[in-house]
Amino acid sequence: MTGAAQGIGLEITKHFLLQGWQVAMVDRNQRELLKGSNKLKNVLPLNYDISIPEQVEKMMQETLAHFGQVDALINNAGIAEFKNLDDTDFKCWREIMATNLDGTFLCSKAVIPSLKETQGAIVNIASISGLRASTLRVAYGTSKAAIIHLTKQLAIELGDYKIRVNCIAPGPVRTKLAESVHAPEIVTAYFDVMPLSRYGTTTEIAEAIYFLCSEKSSFITGQTIAVDGGFGASGVGLPALRNT
Repeated sequence: MTGAAQGIGLEITKHFLLQGWQVAMVDRNQRELLKGSNKLKNVLPLNYDISIPEQVEKMMQETLAHFGQVDALINNAGIAEFKNLDDTDFKCWREIMATNLDGTFLCSKAVIPSLKETQGAIVNIASISGLRASTLRVAYGTSKAAIIHLTKQLAIELGDYKIRVNCIAPGPVRTKLAESVHAPEIVTAYFDVMPLSRYGTTTEIAEAIYFLCSEKSSFITGQTIAVDGGFGASGVGLPALRNT
């Protein structure tokens, strides 16, 4: 489980623990990782940066040494900087791609030998921004769109080994980060275009991910499920129609 120290990642970790799983919690933020894992049982906190190949290798070595096998990989780690195109320089572009896309690729490659033995699953976390374009997301949205396509590529190549690969694309989720950066007018704009007119919860995201790792989704692979309150399904003009 990458990006496990806080927010959605920590909630996913807790949800899997409640289902009886053991979890390797990977995060490059050591302070938050220790804080998040402090009172949890059956976890292995691993302070690594998944954008660095050598660190991914060490992460896998420690995980296998501790647990002996891997049944599922959740590629949740990601970063975002919301800038317009003119302000997005190559350094910003590469930083986002390195964690969001390169990290997902590196972790998936590293875990394949173990997943071949367990016939396990990979779940990648993209975003609704990977399914529909939006302002200030030229790097972030593109990285998430690439993750969605990478999911399909992995599913095709790993199907022979009975490894399933799927993707979750969350819409707006109620986290501390979202609450701190979403001004009231942004929240109103979101709710106007979302049929369910509310934020999702971290628990709802965790439930969807757990489903894709479980036997209940045994015939599902290569898919992206938008957990977004209908955001991706809504079309241009919905707010105006509602106002009438």
